Amino acid sequence: MEDMKDWIKAGKIAAEVLDYGCGMVKSGISLLEVTDKIENKIEKSGGKCAFPVQFSINDLAAHYTASFDDKTKFKKGDLVKLDVGVHVNGAIGDNARTIDLGNNKKIVDASLDALNEVIKLVREGTKLFEIGRVIEKTILSKKLKPIKNLSGHLIERYTEHAGFNVPNFDNGDTTALEEGMVIAIEPFATNGMGMIKEGKNSGIFMIVSDKNIRDNISREVLNFINEEYSTLPFCKRQLLNHFSEFKVNFALRNLTKNEIIREYNQLPEASGGSVSQAEHTVLVEIDGCKILTRC
Repeated sequence: MEDMKDWIKAGKIAAEVLDYGCGMVKSGISLLEVTDKIENKIEKSGGKCAFPVQFSINDLAAHYTASFDDKTKFKKGDLVKLDVGVHVNGAIGDNARTIDLGNNKKIVDASLDALNEVIKLVREGTKLFEIGRVIEKTILSKKLKPIKNLSGHLIERYTEHAGFNVPNFDNGDTTALEEGMVIAIEPFATNGMGMIKEGKNSGIFMIVSDKNIRDNISREVLNFINEEYSTLPFCKRQLLNHFSEFKVNFALRNLTKNEIIREYNQLPEASGGSVSQAEHTVLVEIDGCKILTRC
């Protein structure tokens, strides 16, 4: 088993920063302001963003990050998912929590209870379908639905989604967990139909090819992306801290066209239902698991 020092540090920072961010989410507060503060705190704490800080509100399940000119403010009644990822030398801590600015306790509790129940089950030899079955049973018991086409995932250095998915329902997958694996478990609960669809462009990108690009502007931006983010996701807002808007727009357009990077879509619940999320990163052990994203 590899040395866990970086994983433990990344998880600790991620947990502390998640707490910090959740404490700032209030009606009338700017989403962009909170995002900037969280990302700055990650850097000051000795980590780097494993992906851009994501605030997905109400029916959005994932992949909303503030744009550089975002005017969104949290408002009364919002159901806010804060998803924070931190890496230390590529070792990733990924965690999320739902902040309720309305009267949504039932749906918030559903995803959190599912996470807590399934953590009791995780150990070497646990099969993926067993994890999904516990999540599904817990959420259904609240008369809500798990989102079936979102899942947790295996994590490896510099790879957020490294292989198998950790399902949120009993999908029949008999793959067994092994000691030393690092996995993210993230139940999503909804009062909708239990599926997400692809929505608008998110402004979040990831390198998917190591092809060369000819023009100087795109090559300059790509070199920076490779050095700063490697194989991890990044967003347009982050690039604008280092390059002009013209350069960023030009490079992103060219790199996407040449299939060197791809853009993620926002992920709304397919029927417009509200969504909650809870997530921890855990280390699989022989007799249980260690929660890495716990303060």
